[in-house]
Amino acid sequence: MKQSIYMIFALFLFIFGCKEESKEVAEINKIKVEISVSRFDREIARANEKEIPKLKKKYPYLFPVQYPDSIWINKLTDTLQISLLKEVDAVFGNFQKEKDNIEQFYKHVLYYFPREKEPKVITVISDVNYNDPVILTDELLLIGLDNYLGPDHRFYQGFQNYIADGLDKQYLLSDVANVFSKKVVPYPVNDRTFLAQLIYYGKELYLKDKLVPFISDAQKIKYSQEDLDWAISNEEQIWRNFIENEYLYSTDKQLSRRFLDPAPFSKFQLELDSESPGRLGRYLGWQVVRSFMKNSKVSLRQMLSLKAEEIFKKSNYKPKQ
Repeated sequence: MKQSIYMIFALFLFIFGCKEESKEVAEINKIKVEISVSRFDREIARANEKEIPKLKKKYPYLFPVQYPDSIWINKLTDTLQISLLKEVDAVFGNFQKEKDNIEQFYKHVLYYFPREKEPKVITVISDVNYNDPVILTDELLLIGLDNYLGPDHRFYQGFQNYIADGLDKQYLLSDVANVFSKKVVPYPVNDRTFLAQLIYYGKELYLKDKLVPFISDAQKIKYSQEDLDWAISNEEQIWRNFIENEYLYSTDKQLSRRFLDPAPFSKFQLELDSESPGRLGRYLGWQVVRSFMKNSKVSLRQMLSLKAEEIFKKSNYKPKQ
């Protein structure tokens, strides 16, 4: 009898949760967003020397004053630049699918952060600046399309695999969400613990759960599906390693390099290192924040401002064995 009551209660919570989620989805879909996209990459590809002044007037923020016009004129006939522009056009075409996804992203942004405004999107060539493939200002979203041609593209030959693997258009929206998160997720300036770093990245990834729920978890963290499956299968072992080595409250900067920074693999200094993906600390922080939000009633924006220790202690996080 007792078990039946628990089952009915659990079913009630599930149905109530589904209704709340459906209501949220309906409210998000009502929000009107119309993103303006300017294809600077195409315009510069079709330009001639006489059109450079017009482009400078239209896009002054893309033409630093310290560079003479000759720099841009020479680019018009540079064979590498011409080839790069052609490859971008072949991969992205009219950019319509990406535009639709960015609009859907900003519907979610405006639902959770109603004071935000959708920016004007400018697509550019960045000479494969993979460290900053997307730049967000108050009014502009600059996207370097040459950073998303696919990991096996000839322009990425010589790059380490873990870098090239992220240079795929399936991760473009994840990178857009990344730059937006920098605006709303406070960086733990006064807390130098490894735990604070874990939770910071966990907040960023949980934010993606809300802002880009229509992409996969692997795309959110920029893993292959195989890497994500490895992280899920070894989650308990990774967490136990962190606890046994008392990493959480450590201020050793090496921990960030070993478990948070982009790398070919995480560095446990164990046999499993070579099998592991990099940035596993971020994955664990994500799971802690997910557990906290599952067990609390705070809003998304309230959670983002909470301290790492409070989130950790109230999360009741226990990885599956």
